[in-house]
Amino acid sequence: MSNNHTNNLVFLLLATLFISTSGALGKFIDMPTPVIIWWRSVLAMIVLYALCRYKKIGLKIKSKKDAIPVITSAVFMAAHWVTYFYALKLSNVAIGMLSLFTFPIITAFLEPLFIKIKFDPIYILLGVMVLFGMYILVPEFNMENTHLKGILFGLFSALCYALRNIISKKLVLHYNASSVMFYQLFIITIILAPVLFFMETSGIKTQYPYIIILAILTTAIGHTMLVNSLKHFTVSTASIIGSVQPILGIIIAFIFLKEIPTWNTFFGGLIILSTVIIESIRSRKA
Repeated sequence: MSNNHTNNLVFLLLATLFISTSGALGKFIDMPTPVIIWWRSVLAMIVLYALCRYKKIGLKIKSKKDAIPVITSAVFMAAHWVTYFYALKLSNVAIGMLSLFTFPIITAFLEPLFIKIKFDPIYILLGVMVLFGMYILVPEFNMENTHLKGILFGLFSALCYALRNIISKKLVLHYNASSVMFYQLFIITIILAPVLFFMETSGIKTQYPYIIILAILTTAIGHTMLVNSLKHFTVSTASIIGSVQPILGIIIAFIFLKEIPTWNTFFGGLIILSTVIIESIRSRKA
């Protein structure tokens, strides 16, 4: 049991690392945001389809009643990705990722409303710690520049992400995580297809290496591993452990985009990392 928990925790942390690359990639890729998300979805969908065929994972929806949560989760996922990338482009990787990471707190409060679990007051404390860490990390909130818009987009993205994860939690009880992610990507490609007709798409000629990394490493591998982890952890646990993403994202942005973190970044990051350690220990004892 202990080894299984350790393995599950390692896979969740790896998923967190892979997904953390989205911040730097979202900021760096020079294409309209909806076009980036369409390419991200269609390429990741192809990879996951090949994976499902190779592993003989069924892609048939077992019940008509499952169609609604599949479609709903995909819509929330599309909204999450688009608004998150707008947040990154309007501000910077630190502010974009940190505003998104209000979603563990949102999740902790919403999850008991959708899933029959008892609300754990410890999530309030851990959520406050994450918020305090975010407060220290963000150098200033200048309401006269685009950072405010970035923060608002990030907050809306957080809400959509929390709802998508909660709905996915129910789906992975009956479907393989890879097939759930495939359904969501398939629907997103349909939803966003119209943007190809009225937005600039020629940037793919020069940006395709980064789009491929975003599609395969960040999306097909990272997000599928995250969805799969929901079999072993509550959404709130996965969300709070995932709070290390901004730290990893800021480090990646520093290495590749030369976005230099401040001392506030280190202090705030230490607080956020402490919540990850606390929740990792708590979930091990559960």
